[in-house]
Amino acid sequence: MSKLPDKEIIKNIILKSNDKFNTAKELFQNKHYDDSVSRTYYSIFHIITAVLFSKNLTFSSHKETIGAFNKEFIKTKLFPIDFYKKIDSLFNNRHIGDYDVKRFIDKETAELNIKDADDIIKKCKEYLSDLYKTDKDYWNK
Repeated sequence: MSKLPDKEIIKNIILKSNDKFNTAKELFQNKHYDDSVSRTYYSIFHIITAVLFSKNLTFSSHKETIGAFNKEFIKTKLFPIDFYKKIDSLFNNRHIGDYDVKRFIDKETAELNIKDADDIIKKCKEYLSDLYKTDKDYWNK
């Protein structure tokens, strides 16, 4: 088995994810739903980047990152199949929230995105905790 990448680098990526997710929840509470879904998306983008990095995989675009995560972790059934739809929805809603001037994200959509991201983040942290033999709280401090 090849050597695992430095868990401190992965932890730093996850700390970015944690920060984006906390910001997303604050924005949601303050009824800034477009910005909330944007930060929610980035929270999962960073966490899946960390998971991919655990296999020494890095990518230069969001689509490549998402595609690789699907190939390496969802199609291999390491993560639930419904994560594909959740990540795709988060990606599309981020686009609406950041760029679409004709549509806006509503409360229900933002709330569902936060729930979906929470599921993805928890599963990714569990995976990395098992892989690196660490406590789940390791990724939060």
